[in-house]
Amino acid sequence: MKLPRRQFLRLSAFAAAIPAIPRNAVAQTYPSRSIRLVVPFPAGGVFDIVARPWADKMKTLLGGVIVENVGGGGGALGAAAVARARPDGYTLLLAGTLPLIGEALMKNRPLYDPLKDLEPIVDLANVSLAIAIHPSVPAQTLMELVAFAKANPGKLSYGHVGIGSVNHLTGEMFKTLTDTPDIVQVPYRGGNPAIADLVSGQLPMAVVIAGGQLLEFHRTGTVRVLAVTGPTRLTVAPSIPTVAEAGLPALTMTESIGLLGPAGTPREIVARITQASHAALTDPAFRQLLLDTGSEPDLDSTPETFRHSLEVDIAHWAPIVQRLGLKLD
Repeated sequence: MKLPRRQFLRLSAFAAAIPAIPRNAVAQTYPSRSIRLVVPFPAGGVFDIVARPWADKMKTLLGGVIVENVGGGGGALGAAAVARARPDGYTLLLAGTLPLIGEALMKNRPLYDPLKDLEPIVDLANVSLAIAIHPSVPAQTLMELVAFAKANPGKLSYGHVGIGSVNHLTGEMFKTLTDTPDIVQVPYRGGNPAIADLVSGQLPMAVVIAGGQLLEFHRTGTVRVLAVTGPTRLTVAPSIPTVAEAGLPALTMTESIGLLGPAGTPREIVARITQASHAALTDPAFRQLLLDTGSEPDLDSTPETFRHSLEVDIAHWAPIVQRLGLKLD
């Protein structure tokens, strides 16, 4: 309905007379209700193991947090739900490298733009991937695994968490760097099923997150982790060499696990969440919990450094995705 000009002018004058609400008032009243934290993967994985302790710590540091697992599409469905949410700080995403790479690089029609539609807030932890084998594979080192693969073309296969995942890309990069193209890739619907088949011997090799469950299997000799992809050895598993130490420095990479919100989330709210997260990371019990899962807490992350790390990750994987010709749609 079109208003008469006189009435329109009166309403405009009334609106102009309303005092502007200071931006910092938003942060002062935030949060006034529970925060929804979306984990874009099924329950039980490493992301879930980070999300729930963080949510518990926020009860006293920020407010109530409800964790919701929204799996599907390699993390794309949950991330897209957050990208489309109101940018008011009440819908957050726990994600990082894994769900963002596929959307940024492997889709002709992406559900969202990771660098434009999401607001990086804080990186909580970084995880390494592990190159692990079943003990039936006669290799004690990464180079011995390469030698075995070359001597037995077509006899090795490796499991990963899905086509286009960082795990998959790392496995394919391993094959390229070592000239072992006959290693067959086997996609799974998550890390736990791949690890279960590795433990049972149905799968000879896996490229999965170096999490607590896998590391415990390594300690008991049920599986053998030959190397981790991080730049340094894991705090909780210092006997496992890095890929650089094992002879493949070009395979060095880590995967971030951090908080993001919809683009346009007020800076004051971003700062509140970052501050609360830093307070949680200084708690020895919470920090130890992350270490026990194989994660390395990021004590110095800011929204700017987290955004930069995601940009670097996408730039790092872009030529590899192009070379492999991977498309997810």
